[in-house]
Amino acid sequence: MEIINALVVLANFVLVPAITYGSQLALGALGVTLIYGILRFSNFAHGDTMAFGTMITILFTWWFQSMGLSLGPLPTALLALPFGIAGTALLLLGTDRVVYRFYRTQKAAPVILVIVSMGVMFIMNGLVRFVIGPDDQNFLDGERFIVTAREFKTMTGLDEGLAIKTSQVITVFTAVIVVAVLFWFLQRTRTGKSMRAYSDNEDLALLSGINPEKVVAVTWIIVAALATVAGVLYGLDKSFKPFTYFQLLLPIFASAIVGGLGNPIGAIAGGFVIAFSEVTVTYAFKKVLGYLLPESLEPDGLVQLLSTDYKFAVSFAILIIVLLFKPTGLFKGKSV
Repeated sequence: MEIINALVVLANFVLVPAITYGSQLALGALGVTLIYGILRFSNFAHGDTMAFGTMITILFTWWFQSMGLSLGPLPTALLALPFGIAGTALLLLGTDRVVYRFYRTQKAAPVILVIVSMGVMFIMNGLVRFVIGPDDQNFLDGERFIVTAREFKTMTGLDEGLAIKTSQVITVFTAVIVVAVLFWFLQRTRTGKSMRAYSDNEDLALLSGINPEKVVAVTWIIVAALATVAGVLYGLDKSFKPFTYFQLLLPIFASAIVGGLGNPIGAIAGGFVIAFSEVTVTYAFKKVLGYLLPESLEPDGLVQLLSTDYKFAVSFAILIIVLLFKPTGLFKGKSV
């Protein structure tokens, strides 16, 4: 019974949050890896793209709520999500037309595009803060929990309870659907195959009659969808604050690089590696060990390797280790 209680505590505070966070990072990293693989530069504006898409979704959510529209037990944000994706797609296509296209036609070095994307990042960040403000925005409505800790205790008779939030189930379920649709699109459709061909060999793809502008436009639309979905799921699970999305850029890039930059499967794997590392290293294991160890050996301290304030340091450390020893990532991507 003590072992089961320990497993419930571990599931409640490590496994479920890490799977949820990993799904969010995987979707974010997929957007970064697509841009790197197809457009050949690291997009530092991706975190603020997520913030912009989430902001549009929140504004539409508030509008729907004011009209009395809802999805019952599910968050109204799911109803507003397509509008967030559409708004973000328009922004990214406009940014590409006004900014990135010029440097692409000039055959600018990737480092130039990286610097340009940093400029775009600051503009997007300022725009989001100006429109919705810098403070926390909680836009989750509907049923908060699928199972509460009290209900779990009553059902099982255990001392520890497992609480599963609606946002956590929605995150994992949505991530699975989005990833499945994306891989089907890249593997099975004519446009997806064109994107893969363009990524593998740009010159050969152009000789084959592939339209580069169409490939670029479709890439930005897919990235808009991935960024908005990832941002909204993160916002539903935690809360929305523009600066938090700016900070998310490090674990997202770490996920993409650890998995193998330019490799979609690697981006997903990297997302879960980073998420489980961050959550495990910053969790205090005192309660778990209290169930597993004899009373005489129970720890007095928290048994926490790092404070949660340093969770992004975990991403940074893993990123440096991977860049030093395996620059192409766990799944062979393009070297950084």
